[in-house]
Amino acid sequence: MSTPKSVLELAKKTGAKMVDIKFVDTFGTWQHFTMPIGELSEETFAEGIGFDGSSIRGWKSIEASDMLAMPDPNTAFIDPFCAVTTLSLTCTVAETGTLEPYSRDPRGMAQKAEKYLVSTGIGDQAFIGPEAEFFIFDNVQFDSKCNGTFYSIDSEEGIWNSGRDEMPNLGNKIRHKEGYFPVPPTDTQQDIRTEMVLTMEELGVKIEKQHHEVATAGQAEIDYRFSTLVTAADWMMIYKYVIKNVAKKHGKTACFMPKPLFGDNGSGMHTHQSIWSKGKPLFAGKEYGGLSQMALYYAGGLLKHAKALCAICNPTTNSYKRLVPGYEAPVNLAYSARNRSAAVRIPTYSDSPKSKRLEYRPPDPAANPYLCFAALLMAGLDGIQNKIKPGEPLDKNIYELPPEELKKVPNVAGSLSEALDCLQKDHAFLLKGDVFTEDFIEMWISTKRKEHDAIRLRPHPYEFFMYYDV
Repeated sequence: MSTPKSVLELAKKTGAKMVDIKFVDTFGTWQHFTMPIGELSEETFAEGIGFDGSSIRGWKSIEASDMLAMPDPNTAFIDPFCAVTTLSLTCTVAETGTLEPYSRDPRGMAQKAEKYLVSTGIGDQAFIGPEAEFFIFDNVQFDSKCNGTFYSIDSEEGIWNSGRDEMPNLGNKIRHKEGYFPVPPTDTQQDIRTEMVLTMEELGVKIEKQHHEVATAGQAEIDYRFSTLVTAADWMMIYKYVIKNVAKKHGKTACFMPKPLFGDNGSGMHTHQSIWSKGKPLFAGKEYGGLSQMALYYAGGLLKHAKALCAICNPTTNSYKRLVPGYEAPVNLAYSARNRSAAVRIPTYSDSPKSKRLEYRPPDPAANPYLCFAALLMAGLDGIQNKIKPGEPLDKNIYELPPEELKKVPNVAGSLSEALDCLQKDHAFLLKGDVFTEDFIEMWISTKRKEHDAIRLRPHPYEFFMYYDV
């Protein structure tokens, strides 16, 4: 564990001249401000650094806007993208005066989820391992006006560029759904992904592998090793930061939208989960898939609350353009060993008790990782506490089931609006331990309904194609 003293020693050793104070907003974006390194002392870590919370989406109103950023010494690293040597610190957010955690701070909510797990006596550590996918594009343009709208994406790998006069066009284009995973020169982004990996490892993120993903046009995945809930979310923020900045360095742009391309695979964030106690894994056993009964109850909680979870784990209107049949998207709520068409999958790569875990496949990388991981843990714990059975496993290919059998398998929410309706009805499990609050849930639903309406009220370009001649 790092200490304020060791952080100051790191700054001195590296010659840091500035310190960058980072915190995550409600919807998963890193915000920051920067100070000369002389402003950082051991007392700063205990007293916090003041800022205006009224300017952060979904936070304070202007008459009570003062807040404190509380740096976590365990998050210190030297920012690789600053021209001047800069120490980076990630913060939780507290109220002035009392230093109480701010109830809408996502990182603080994730910390509460970890504390709630301990309070239940079920276990003392929740391990999370997310697999976030993304695209690396060469050019993106978009605009929206009252009398017109458009977007345009380009990629040197895009199959639509097969006939383009590139002087020369070498023909190394990946066909739709065939990006998993040919070697270079078809895969044109090997070296960029490797640079992303090495940069993340320098910042303390433990990487397992990198590869091209299924879709055309530069879809990629870099997997980092599982860690405790808050650390896994911290790493996801570093993950996005590094990927976007390395892409920019190479004149490209990284995109974490769940479904930027029509007719090809979208980007998910499959999330592996397990609970441990006193250094021992609790999800290994002699039940289905080598799981314990506790793990099956955890799966039952995920499946019971899946539609409500969509509002947090799939929080954009674009998320539901990925959650459709036929693109490996887990729209059907079932569990299975190995079967990737089930919402809850039990990986079978190893028989080691330490590797026994559940993989929840619906989430996407648009989710705020702190909220997503906390909500998944709360749903799983509810399953354990109430002994919620997940039903019978489904080991068939769900997409090839006859209609009469498929009707028996429930689905995830079909739209952001439906997900918000489900969250409104089903969120008591999130309120335990004050991890989420009624105030937060109300704010989230209200804000996300405005996002849904922003899309619902605007004419869509394809409507002109279908309806202009009516």
